[in-house]
Amino acid sequence: MTGKSNFLDCASDLLGKQGFTCDPELVQPWLTDWRGRYTGAALGMASPASTREVADLVKLCSVHEVAIVPQGGNSGMSGGATPDASGNAIVLSLRRMDTIRAIDAEDMTVTCDAGVILQNLHELAAEHRLRFPLTLGGKGSATIGGLISTNAGGTQVLRHGTMRAQVIGLEAVMPDGQIFNSLTPLKKDNRGFDLKQMLIGSEGTLGVVTAATLRLLPEISGRTVFWAGLQSITNARKFLLHCQKAAGDHLEGFEVMPAHSLQAVLDHLPDARAPLAARSNWNALVELVSNDAKTADLPEIAENILASALEQELIEDATIAASETQAEAFWLLRDSISPAERAIGPAMQHDISVPVDKMARFVETAVPQVEARFPDSRAIAFGHLGDGNVHFHVLAPPRAVAGEWEIEEGKQISMFVHDLVTEWGGSISAEHGIGQMKVDELGRLADPVALSLMRSVKQALDPKGLFNPGKLIPRG
Repeated sequence: MTGKSNFLDCASDLLGKQGFTCDPELVQPWLTDWRGRYTGAALGMASPASTREVADLVKLCSVHEVAIVPQGGNSGMSGGATPDASGNAIVLSLRRMDTIRAIDAEDMTVTCDAGVILQNLHELAAEHRLRFPLTLGGKGSATIGGLISTNAGGTQVLRHGTMRAQVIGLEAVMPDGQIFNSLTPLKKDNRGFDLKQMLIGSEGTLGVVTAATLRLLPEISGRTVFWAGLQSITNARKFLLHCQKAAGDHLEGFEVMPAHSLQAVLDHLPDARAPLAARSNWNALVELVSNDAKTADLPEIAENILASALEQELIEDATIAASETQAEAFWLLRDSISPAERAIGPAMQHDISVPVDKMARFVETAVPQVEARFPDSRAIAFGHLGDGNVHFHVLAPPRAVAGEWEIEEGKQISMFVHDLVTEWGGSISAEHGIGQMKVDELGRLADPVALSLMRSVKQALDPKGLFNPGKLIPRG
């Protein structure tokens, strides 16, 4: 206990009262993940205000062999930012590091601290008539560092790619306390390994991301959003191809959701309204954008897409948002699926991908297989059909007890779903990361050579195993 007390005194001296606390009332809210599935314990919570403070804290932790669990907005989906129950780690919050260091409107880049909230970055870029091309439902709490550490996706991946594609420079503190600085936005740099790419998606197991240089794009001059009802997800896939051919680079988003998900949101949001009068088995939310003179053509493009899709019987009905308010209302329906589902009761959430051309067939095959194997459960899929990623959730039976069902039947469900995904040549984690939720499944299903390489990198960079232990890297 003496060693721990000494560490806590040193951490307090280093960061001050605002930068380090052991107060249970202040620490407790950050010890449970967003989904409420994992709750841990911690020696305390560090909230450094600069990269130098992070580096000094990491050196201190190395000396005292105290584990570090980095945390951004605590909005992750895989328990990757929650400490274990041992109480031997500290939570390293990056939320105080929320400075926009520089924005270059001409080169369309921004350099910002890891604690900057995604929505704030969107608003800052808009002030310069620019935009950051990644968004998701948790944009009001998700931080840039967390998005980088999990290689987040979102609803614009179809056109712009994941977070990995947005990062052109990175700063991170390594496990030995050294600062890796590669923030300069070089278009071409062939000096060996692209080390920043190794840190992106590493979930804080190799380094703590403290800042990034990100690409920006010109603001859009207009958008058209429409909603279509479809008979099947196979038709949704055909409709996607139809939209891609007709809209080309104007196609920014294409999200699908089944009738069950839409109804859950309508029940959850008191003022929500269904976009279409008649219920369809599936729904597609489509967004077209432009940042040039062709903006005026978007409504006509949308009308032509829908008219020809109706003629070909790809869709059953459709409506075009008549205003920005209505367009936002459509997107709110999509963004509210997770909280609406959480209000229903327990569920096993699977963030999966298979080859794009197989996704519709996978969903149509896997849903009845899961429901037959686990009676009274309900399997649903929704999300980014265009990039081969859907959120495949299995809802518990009505009388299931939260906390018990997940541990008992839920674990078996996840193994079954992951086996199916693997058979189809897919991934058990498309955009939410591995965290602690899927680390054992990664160890069970991943390529042994890939696992060996991951463990070798971890051992080389973090030989004491102090960076986010128990996350991402399966035990050997």
